[in-house]
Amino acid sequence: MAPVTIRSELRFILNGQDITLRDVTPNQTLLGWLRLSRSLKGTKEGCAEGDCGACTVLVGRLTPAGDLVYEGVNACIRFLGSLDGCHVVTVEHLAGRDGKLHPVQEAMVDCHGSQCGFCTPGFVMSLYGLWMQTPNPTDQQIEIALQGNLCRCTGYEPILRAARAISSYGGTTKDPLLVEREAMTARLRALHDGARVEIGDDRSRLVVPANLDDFAAVLEVSPTATVIAGSTDVGLWVTKHMRDISPAVFIAGLDELKSIAVNDGIVSIGAGVTYSEAIATLSRHIPALGSLITRIGGQQVRNMGTIGGNIANGSPIGDTPPPLIALGASLTLRKGAVRRIVALEDFFITYGKQDRQPGEFVETVHVPIPDASGKFAIYKVTKRRDEDITATLGAFRLTLAADDTVTEIRIAYGGMAGTPKRAFAVEKALLGQLWNESTVERAMERYAEDYTPLSDMRATAEYRALAARNLLLRFYLETTTDATPTQVSRYEAA
Repeated sequence: MAPVTIRSELRFILNGQDITLRDVTPNQTLLGWLRLSRSLKGTKEGCAEGDCGACTVLVGRLTPAGDLVYEGVNACIRFLGSLDGCHVVTVEHLAGRDGKLHPVQEAMVDCHGSQCGFCTPGFVMSLYGLWMQTPNPTDQQIEIALQGNLCRCTGYEPILRAARAISSYGGTTKDPLLVEREAMTARLRALHDGARVEIGDDRSRLVVPANLDDFAAVLEVSPTATVIAGSTDVGLWVTKHMRDISPAVFIAGLDELKSIAVNDGIVSIGAGVTYSEAIATLSRHIPALGSLITRIGGQQVRNMGTIGGNIANGSPIGDTPPPLIALGASLTLRKGAVRRIVALEDFFITYGKQDRQPGEFVETVHVPIPDASGKFAIYKVTKRRDEDITATLGAFRLTLAADDTVTEIRIAYGGMAGTPKRAFAVEKALLGQLWNESTVERAMERYAEDYTPLSDMRATAEYRALAARNLLLRFYLETTTDATPTQVSRYEAA
């Protein structure tokens, strides 16, 4: 690998101002810096975990194709180290030079979309991001854009009315970000100098690799470093658990990890691809997986979180591993210049331990597209629909012969063990049998051989065990054309 240039400063743009930072620690959040160092108090801290949206700002970045895109993100869990070469836009930037309110703000005022006002800047920024992309959104698009924003006193109806009315206050053609887009694109290109960023010493070291090969080299030298892509998980290590994440390597800007390709029935997803970037391709080729992504956090979380990170952190309640295991997904792992392929189900060894050598990282996720003749479904169980706190998640892939004999069955769950895990005993009870109610009921008795769930804040062990059984029954009923009303009512009662 050719040597890379190293610079000891972060460079990005805040609203319209060039920012250069040389004294930055790995655990500094964008929210803390905005409020404490820049006195930009419009961005609020509500939950400090990416749930409430009060801290929403827009981050503009150049895509691998060179286009400038703006996305809403949670500043409370977004680290400064991830912003090199980006454009950060806060609510203060919306005001016109003559002090006039932005159309989004005018609509919120006139539609009475604010009472206490604490959450309002976050709502404004989420609606601003939507309005720039879709000036006349549908109600569904508005609701999706606001999934990550919570309001406790105003009520959502006035905010929805404001969202519908924005374009009546002005068009996007005069919006500052659109007017300045060409110039801003040029400014951001100038910031991408191909250098590695290194700030601090071993006690507080921050690294932004120059490219993928450089990342591999950095990780070989510092194999215990905290690798941070979207920070939707690592952010909470800092804000909630006060953990030291140094040395930290920030990889969100690596274009080589942003590829999505479909070849020979396989969707290959770079480890740095966010949920928002993956949803269109997955919805087209694996609709159930695309639908699941709409239930992962709010829009801000999906704009930051990555599928590769969801796998690499090894959480037993990660949303994507169970369906990917059911589909027979595999990973490309890389250490230095050496790559190897491992089945995803073999990657998870035990709680907190994965089949990853020191200095090795997840480079690509390979997902087989299920055969159209088969059946595939994913069920996520949470207290509320769009909640990130998953009690359990089950994924099922089934192939039947002409006589309804089960020729292939793969079942995987999250939240039922220390790792995402297949239900081998249940699969064995179904394989080669007729796909009918009696077969399914016998198989349900085998769950205890596969899982010993724990009780925690998300659910009790008993609840998880019952939910897992009922999800198999639900899958049977939804894949059986001759299911009776009595059977369906039994499922609903369960």
